[in-house]
Amino acid sequence: MIELSLVNQEHFAHVRIIIGMVLGISVARLVVGVSEFLQHPERKKIYVVHLGWVLFIFLAIIHFWWYEFGLVKVRIWSFGLYLFLISYACLFAFISSMLFPSSMTDYNGFKDYFQSRRRTFYTMFALLAVIDLIDTAMKGAQHFEDLGIEYPIQQGIFIALALIALVVHNRTYQIAFVVAALLYKICWIYRLYWVLT
Repeated sequence: MIELSLVNQEHFAHVRIIIGMVLGISVARLVVGVSEFLQHPERKKIYVVHLGWVLFIFLAIIHFWWYEFGLVKVRIWSFGLYLFLISYACLFAFISSMLFPSSMTDYNGFKDYFQSRRRTFYTMFALLAVIDLIDTAMKGAQHFEDLGIEYPIQQGIFIALALIALVVHNRTYQIAFVVAALLYKICWIYRLYWVLT
C-alpha cells in the first residue's frame, strides 16, 4: 500500500509539472497582454468586455491550478486521463492566446478584434464549462456531489449564456455577462476553495 501511494504521488507530481508549464504560458500571455495597456496607453485602447474576460480567464486559470490539487486522490493514472488534463490546460492557453493575438494589424483596437472573434471566444468558453463538468466527475462521484446541485446549474447557466452571446452582439448584454461571471466566480472560489482540505 505504501509503495502504491508513493507511485501515485510520483505520477501526480509529473502531471502537475506539465499542467503547470502549460498554465504558466497562459498566465504569461495574459500578464504580458495587460502590461501592454500600461506600456502603450495611446496605442492599446482598453475595451471593457475584452478586459473583463481577460480578468475572468486569469482567475479561472488560477482557480484551475489551485483545485487540481484534488488530483492527488486519483489512485490509478491512465494515458487518457493524462491527455484529458493536458488538453484542458491547453484550452486555457488557446483562450489566452486568442484574447491577446500576436498581431492586431487587421483590427481597429480590441473592441473591433473581440467583437469579430466573439463567436470563437464564447464557443471556447462554453467548451471550458463542459470540460470542467467532466473534470469534476473524474475526481469521483463523491467529489461531484460535495459541490451540490449549484455546481451543475452554474455550469449549465454559463453554457447557456455563452451560447446566447454567440448571436447577441449587444454590448450591454456582454458587459452584464462578464461582470456577473466574474462576481460569481469570485464568490464561488471564496465559498468553496479558499482553503484546500
